[in-house]
Amino acid sequence: MSVAPVTVADCVALLDRLAPPDLHESWDNTGLLLGDPAAGVASITTCLTLTPDVAAEAIERGDGLIVAHHPIFFRPVQQLTTNAAEGRMALDLVRAGVAVFSPHARWDNAAGGINERLARGFGLADPRPLRVRKDLTEAIGDDVPRGAGRIGKRKEQVSFAEFVQWVKAVMHLPGVDAVPTERPVRSVGVACGSAGEYLSDAIAAGCDVFVTGEARFHTALEARTAGVGLILVGHYASERFSMEELAKELAGYFPNLPVRPSDVERDPLVRL
Repeated sequence: MSVAPVTVADCVALLDRLAPPDLHESWDNTGLLLGDPAAGVASITTCLTLTPDVAAEAIERGDGLIVAHHPIFFRPVQQLTTNAAEGRMALDLVRAGVAVFSPHARWDNAAGGINERLARGFGLADPRPLRVRKDLTEAIGDDVPRGAGRIGKRKEQVSFAEFVQWVKAVMHLPGVDAVPTERPVRSVGVACGSAGEYLSDAIAAGCDVFVTGEARFHTALEARTAGVGLILVGHYASERFSMEELAKELAGYFPNLPVRPSDVERDPLVRL
């Protein structure tokens, strides 16, 4: 018996279940951003950010779909020409028949998404949203809080230095940037990517430490003034791992379809 070909629409339907459209943020641009829903998909590449080298890799692989966490088009596009790198990349993908899906904040905050994976990796029991969206919670109507980031408590409190070592080990990092605290660490807030604005939520919730990818200098000063620990693991490190895990998850749903994270993607920042 022949197996029905997988289409872009099939992949979108699955991704919409894993990262529900209801979790979309008004400032974001998510979903199928490029491509024909009816087109067949021979293979899939996942990545954090779709850059020209990743696009070239996907075209060489013969992919029908790229799942890029960050949107390929974030602001309204007024021109799509070969005069700009983004335009050349998009036109190359169109010519090669490669579609692009971006889950972004939907995947950040989904059940089983990036922030929840980080929270559980840091030993937080029963993580819940750090910034609750009452409109979304009420719209779904099942009394389960929905929102951005995660907050939870460790079973046992540890020193800040011990918690930093835990974070580095879990994320396979040689080092992190941090604002230390004298507080014993038990309650922890987490928000992936560039989420320094969530520090105020972490402070209001009584967190001992807030972990994010990157933040402004003045956010670090705010954390120090409040006596709350701040750990910056890097934007890339805070999110790329989840796209590798998403590739494995998609492969489980589509066992006859090669699904691979990009091999050429790298963090543009290097610690020297």
